[in-house]
Amino acid sequence: MLAGLLFATREAVDRPGTLTATLPFAAATLIEYQARLLIAAGASQIVVIVSRLTPELIGALARIGKRGVAVDAVRSATDALGKLHPLARVLLIADGLVTNEPVVNALAGEKDDTLLVVPDAAAGTEFERIGGGVAWAGLARMDARRLSEAAGMPADYDLQSTLLHVLAQARAERVELPAHAIAQGHGIEHRASALDQRGRAVLSATMAARPGWFDRVVLRPLTRLAVPEVARRGVATMAVAGVGGVLALVGLAGVYAGWRASGLAAVLAGVILAELAGSLALFRDEAEVQRGIHVASLVAPALAILLLGQGLGAVALLLAVQTVALGGLSERAARPSLRRRWWGGAPAYLAVVTAGTLLGLPLWGLAAAALYATATLAGTIEALRPEA
Repeated sequence: MLAGLLFATREAVDRPGTLTATLPFAAATLIEYQARLLIAAGASQIVVIVSRLTPELIGALARIGKRGVAVDAVRSATDALGKLHPLARVLLIADGLVTNEPVVNALAGEKDDTLLVVPDAAAGTEFERIGGGVAWAGLARMDARRLSEAAGMPADYDLQSTLLHVLAQARAERVELPAHAIAQGHGIEHRASALDQRGRAVLSATMAARPGWFDRVVLRPLTRLAVPEVARRGVATMAVAGVGGVLALVGLAGVYAGWRASGLAAVLAGVILAELAGSLALFRDEAEVQRGIHVASLVAPALAILLLGQGLGAVALLLAVQTVALGGLSERAARPSLRRRWWGGAPAYLAVVTAGTLLGLPLWGLAAAALYATATLAGTIEALRPEA
């Protein structure tokens, strides 16, 4: 089994009295984000080394426990060893580490004791040197028995550094951190202000995994700006999704009533808010909410386009049905790994139709969206052909 070992011992440099682990990060707290990475890698148990239990940390640990994993807070290597299964493979994440799923997943797949490292020349002051011209990059995979070796050290030793040196002395395999990972936010940080910047880098990297132009041009910049601010104020995911839903419903009613331009603009704004709520749900591990938001983000544009076509006559309705049908087929068939940047999606088709309507050419907007959906489906089919 895979277990996670986290640390919540150091205070933030610029926020005395506040643990780095409980600083806001990516729509939650840093330790919740680290736990999400461990859970995604397959961890069924998480042990947290703590120096003191603050109210913020207690709340974060409670929320982690709701994700279906066993969570234990301990103060020493001996206590941690008592909580872990003797045969557990342990994935250790350093206090204050920011990274992403591919990095954690790669290390979780290692079989032997392994240290993630960076060359000394590329290592900042936050990475601890371990000799051999490299520094530790904040992630390690080890057998649970390594904790028994650390338990023999004096109690006032820093457990994280102790475990690192135990692994280094045991000649753990060293795997170099991919160069692009640092550009995507990988690093150890104990300053709230700098952690916020790393959080925005992680959000950008996550949105970059969605290659559509609408995601990159519209959603990615808005996510970088809005999600950290919304999370910092503790706004619930459903509150953001609810505002988006109300906007979309008002917009649909407007399109039906004949206020086409303003109605479509309202639906588009609602869909964008819903997509932002989906990003919040992703980082907060609200899987059911995320799925519901995704479905709503597909349905609302389709209804808006069909209502617009219905109000403009038979030709417009035919174009609307074509856009929705072909767009639905390409959405169903396209795999994330095969998507091309120019391909369309429900929000993108809605944006094209809205632009045409705002210019006073709703029929041309529908025609452009229908052609776009046709081209996207053709591209999807071509992308799937080599796998047939």
